Amino acid sequence: MVRELRELSPDRAPVELPVGGRRALVGLSREALEAFVETLGEPRYRARQLFRWLYGRAARSFAEMTDLPRDLRSRLEAVAHPGCLVEERRQHSPATRTTKFLFRLLADGNVVESVLMRHDYGWSVCLSSQVGCRMGCTFCASTLGGLVRNLTAGEIVDQLLVMSREVPAGERIGHVVLMGSGEPLENYDNVLKAIRLLHDPDGPGIGYRHITISTAGLVPAMRRLAGEGLPVTLAVSLHAPDDELRARLMPITRIYPLAEVLAAAREYAAGTGRRVTYEYLLIEGVNDGEEHAGRLAGLLRGSLAHVNLIPFNPVTERPQYRRPGRARVARFARALEARGIATTVRREMGGEIDAACGQLRNRARQPAARLGQTPGGPGAPAPA
Repeated sequence: MVRELRELSPDRAPVELPVGGRRALVGLSREALEAFVETLGEPRYRARQLFRWLYGRAARSFAEMTDLPRDLRSRLEAVAHPGCLVEERRQHSPATRTTKFLFRLLADGNVVESVLMRHDYGWSVCLSSQVGCRMGCTFCASTLGGLVRNLTAGEIVDQLLVMSREVPAGERIGHVVLMGSGEPLENYDNVLKAIRLLHDPDGPGIGYRHITISTAGLVPAMRRLAGEGLPVTLAVSLHAPDDELRARLMPITRIYPLAEVLAAAREYAAGTGRRVTYEYLLIEGVNDGEEHAGRLAGLLRGSLAHVNLIPFNPVTERPQYRRPGRARVARFARALEARGIATTVRREMGGEIDAACGQLRNRARQPAARLGQTPGGPGAPAPA
C-alpha cells in the first residue's frame, strides 16, 4: 500500500497569480504588503491601511480606500488589483436562507462555487479550495471534471470577502467550512495561509475554533495539521464502516485505508484537544443499514468524536444513488446514539439550488487541462 499520495503536491498553483498584468493584493500577508508598498516608495504604515481595507472592509476598488492619498490610489490602480475573483451569478433559496455564488477567477477565467448561509446562530460560508477535485468520490459532483488546479490563498479568502458584502450591517460571518469543491489538505500551504488571514483580527476575525477543514483522509497532511498548533475543527469524510465499501465510494481508501485515517484523526484529537467530526453520507441501500451503524460505532468507540449524518443530496450525474427516507435516517442516528456515539443529522441547506453537500460543481467552466485524474481513475497513483 502506498504511504504517500504521489503527484499531489501541496502547491499546484503559484503563490500569486497575475490579474491582467496587475498584482492581486488579496492573499498577501502584512509583511508582503509592506514590501509591496515600499516598491511604490510609500511608508510601511500604508500596508496596515491596505490590509484593513482589503480584509477588514472587503474593499473591491482602490477608490473606496478614502484614507489613502488620491495619487497613491491612482498608482495602485495601475499596478495592482484588490481582489482575485468576480461574481458571475448567484442563486438564492429563501426557504433555507442560502445563496450559492459562482465566481470567475481573474487570473485564468476558471470558476468556483461558494455558499453563504444564514443560520439561527449567525452567518457561515462554505468555501472551495480547488478548481475541481480528483478524489473521485462516486457520490460527489465536484469531482466530475477532475482537478484543474489549486486555488491560491487569495482566491480562497476572496470568496468570503465578496460574500461578506451581502451580510447586513451590524452582522458578520462567524463560521467557515472548507467543504466546497476540492480536497483542502491537497492544497495544504494555501489553505493554511488562507485560514490565518481569515483569523486576523484586522481582517474577517474568524475564530480558529469556528473554522472547519474537511478531508477525504490524506493521512500525512492530517498529521502535519495536528502539529500546526491551530485549534481548527477537522472533519473527516468516512461514509462507510469498512474498507471494501469505502473504497467503492471513495477510491482514496485504496491508498489510505480506514485504520490509518482513524489513527491520524485520533492523533489530531489528542494533539489539539479538539473533537474530530466524522462526516457520514447516508445512501439508501448502500451504507444506511443498522449493521453499518453498529460497525461504525465500533470503529469510533472511545474516540473524541462526533458523527455528522448527511442524507444524500441528489446529483444528476449520480443516478445510481438515492436519498434515504427520514425514518431510516432517524433509525441510523438512534443506533449510533444507543452505542454512545454523539450524533447529529445535518440540516439540508440549498439542496434545491444544488448548493448542498456534494452538489457543488463547475458546470460553467470552460474545458481546461487537468492536473491528473482521481485516485481511482486513469493516470492516478496506484496502490503498490
